[in-house]
Amino acid sequence: MQPRIPRQSTDDQATHGTDDAPRPDHDVAAVLAAARRRAVRDGDRQIDTAHLLHSLLEHDPRVRAAFGDGPQLARLLGYLVQRSIGYGLRWQSGVEDSGALPVAPAVEGFSPLAAAALEQAGARGGRRHAVPAPGLDLLTALVADPQARAVEVLAHAGVDVLDLRARVEESVAAGEPERYDMSSGSRDRCHRG
Repeated sequence: MQPRIPRQSTDDQATHGTDDAPRPDHDVAAVLAAARRRAVRDGDRQIDTAHLLHSLLEHDPRVRAAFGDGPQLARLLGYLVQRSIGYGLRWQSGVEDSGALPVAPAVEGFSPLAAAALEQAGARGGRRHAVPAPGLDLLTALVADPQARAVEVLAHAGVDVLDLRARVEESVAAGEPERYDMSSGSRDRCHRG
């Protein structure tokens, strides 16, 4: 029998962690809750980086803006939706952990790579004094390890992960999300309304 992901409220999830770790903002807390629901619904043992990526794309407009509105975003979302009936079935029997990242404190219900990404996102936001950590920090952390399931999904959808990470880091440093048309390779700044 597979261990089940413990059910926690969004408030409980957002407040757990080390005393020094930045807490996720409301948007990221909603992403965590959606990733938890998706993992439970799909019968997965843990929330992994692909669950987090899928939820980020659905819930954070800044993350979607980093991908633009091209056909590649639709292909990426379509691929993520197929998880429970296709490629994700092989992941149900294993734990997402490449061993490449330092061991993050165990976070119940999260794969080691997903827990490390959450920790990295909080640290990134903390270094900029952008507490709580925004979704773009989590996106950057999700693609930090080439063995992450999120990276596998992005690569399968034709996303250049190194380019994505560089663009998002540049956008975060500039303080404004950048839209990227992945079909043409052109960039433009998103205008805030």
